[in-house]
Amino acid sequence: MMRLAISLAVFLGAEAATACPVEIKTQMDIDECAAADYQRADAALNAAWGPVKAHIDSYGDGAKLLDAQRKWIAFRDAACEAESSGWGISGWRMIMYSCLARLTRRRTEDLLLLLQE
Repeated sequence: MMRLAISLAVFLGAEAATACPVEIKTQMDIDECAAADYQRADAALNAAWGPVKAHIDSYGDGAKLLDAQRKWIAFRDAACEAESSGWGISGWRMIMYSCLARLTRRRTEDLLLLLQE
């Protein structure tokens, strides 16, 4: 039970608290909420990508942005693997999805800033 309380505290402190699709009672519920949060963050990133890519394409630098995005995805995945590696079976999914969501939201913000140039 203590591990669940710690996991919940980490999860809720990780910018994830929006509408959770399930009532949180178990670690599996926390994992499901974290996964849903990542899916929302990923959908927002994908929605932002088209307009940002089109804008950067208009300057002739779309290939550079695409290369940077591919490298960012590799970085994000590696960073989240490292962040979640010490949590063992009971907590790694929640930590992994929380990390993916957090970094994906930050990347979306960064990409949207490119529209302001």
